[in-house]
Amino acid sequence: MAGTIFYRERRKVDEGEKKPRYHLVASSGADLKIHAKHVRKSELEQIAKKVGAELVELTGGDKKMK
Repeated sequence: MAGTIFYRERRKVDEGEKKPRYHLVASSGADLKIHAKHVRKSELEQIAKKVGAELVELTGGDKKMK
C-alpha cells in the first residue's frame, strides 16, 4: 500500500524569499518520520519518490479571515 503525504504552502512567505515554502501536515500509510517543519517542493518530491508515497497539497477555504 502506497502512503500519502499531505502538505500546504506556508502563509507567511514572500515572493523571492529564500526559505523553504511548504509545511508538512500529515502522512498516512507510510512509515515516515519527519524532523523538519518546513521543506522545499523538490525535497517533498524526493521523499515521496523514495518511500513510494503520493503528495497531496491541501488548499484553504475560499473565505478570508477577518
